[in-house]
Formats: sequence, structure tokens, C-alpha cells
Amino acid sequence: MTSPRPSSPAPARPAVRLIATDLDGTLLRDDKSVSERTVAALAAAERAGIEVFFVTGRPARWMDVVSDHVHGHGLAICANGAAVVDLHAGGAFLEVRPLPRPTALDVVRALRAAAPGTSFAVELTTGIHYEPQYPPFFLDPGATVATAEKLLYEEEPGVAAPVLKLLAQHPELDPDVFLATAREAAGDLASFTRSSPTALIEISALGVSKASTLALCCAQRGITADQVAAFGDMPNDIEMLSWAGRSYAMGNAHADVIAAASGRTVGNNEDGVAVVIERLVAEALAADPAALAEEGQVQAHGAGGR
Repeated sequence: MTSPRPSSPAPARPAVRLIATDLDGTLLRDDKSVSERTVAALAAAERAGIEVFFVTGRPARWMDVVSDHVHGHGLAICANGAAVVDLHAGGAFLEVRPLPRPTALDVVRALRAAAPGTSFAVELTTGIHYEPQYPPFFLDPGATVATAEKLLYEEEPGVAAPVLKLLAQHPELDPDVFLATAREAAGDLASFTRSSPTALIEISALGVSKASTLALCCAQRGITADQVAAFGDMPNDIEMLSWAGRSYAMGNAHADVIAAASGRTVGNNEDGVAVVIERLVAEALAADPAALAEEGQVQAHGAGGR
């Protein structure tokens, strides 16, 4: 009788070099605050040599909630991947992946036919503008109120401000049904997703998503997908969570997000992102004794300064 062969040890998981986290419903608590525990975890990650990217559906002008907690590079991915901004420079645009206006108009026509009653808003690099019927979710004193066709019209192609995303809202449809309807009607024209509990769809240029822009930013840094840990809670996070080597759905996440992620953490009000980051930092420090000693000195100094 032959002896069984010894089992080979499982290959070590690649060290995490970058953390990519959504904001609303993920890093932020429901009151839109960043807890002290989360602030400390973000700082510890940067000290351990792990870059942190905020990856959100928010426009650049709404990033003040986390701009004080950006370290190192200062970059964030906004508008579901349509823009990379420098938070150290007040949200200046470094890269824009716009939705072509003719395509946006085609999408508007398709959704008006597929889901009558849909109203639209247009998010530009210069601000947001609305149709008269669009719910006043994000009132902006500088907004123009007009039909989407007028908001998207430009006398000279390529001269007007770039369109970051088109937003479509329906007053009656179930959110997931509305998303499926929109994808069926115009999925060959643009990328469709959602992050709101209401029937509000976010529409970007075809191929533009949190995942695709994050992949570009990582490639520029020589970081591979298996060196990324990502966090999210809504359908607009699914591609990012599927792409990252380690991904965590929040305890409060949409069912489809839970299915897409490789792991799960507690809810946003329980600092679920910080819980995992603390573990990742401990893992990184354990692999680097010199960094572990330095972190100990930082913590000792912080305790003495209270």
C-alpha cells in the first residue's frame, strides 16, 4: 500500500498594494461621516505602503467629505469611472472619459420609448443640469432646467463641456426592473448601472465603469488585480468587486453585490471597511519587521500625545 503524497501548501496570496473603496453605503456611515476608526485605518494603510483610492459615483464637487483623509497621491475616481481627479488640487480633473453627446441623445430617445415617464439629468464636468420633471435630489443653484435634448445640444461638436454621465429616473418602476429595461433598450450604446435605492440609473460611455478606470490607474502603477482589495455595496460596484483579487461586500450590500464579491464584512455603520483594512495592515506589517517596528513607534507617539 502506497503512502499518500503530502499535500502541497496553498500558494501565498499576493500582498495587497492598493485598497479601492466606494463611499456612500460603504466607507461613509449613513450620516455621511467618516468615523475615527476609519480615519485611523486609512492612515495606517498608507503608512504600511498600501495606496488608497476612493472610487465613487459622486461627482468631484461632492468629494469634500473625504478630501481631508486622502494621503500620498491624492487621486480619486469619480462619476463611476468617468473622471480621475486630484483631491489635493481641489478636485481638478486629471482624466475624463466622457459620454459622447450624440450617444447620450440616442440613449434618451431609447429610454423615452422603452420606459415612458423617464426624466433625465446631465452631469457635466462643470456641474449638473435637469429636466423639469426630474426629482430635486441634488438641487444646484447654477443648474439649467430644460429638456435633455436641449441640455445635450451643442452648436459646434466637441466645444461644450464633456458629459460625465447621464442620469435617468422613473417615478414608478422597480429599480432593478428599470435597470434591466434600460440595458435591453440601449445596452449597446452605453454602460448602465445604479447606486440609489430608487429607480435612478447612471449612464456612462460604453466600457466606462469603476472597474475599467481603476484597472487603468493600477496599470500605470504596475499594480495587478490580485494586489487590489475592493469594497462596495451597490450594483455600480459589481464590476470593480469582480475584477479585484480580494473584494468585500458590505453587510448592508445589495444581493447582487454579495454574490459578486469574494468576501463580506460588516455594515457601513459598523466600520466594515476599517475592520478589513486593519487586518490587511497587520498582514502587511507582519511581512515587514522594519515597518512593524516603525508602526509601533507611530502608535506609541500618538498615545503619548493625547
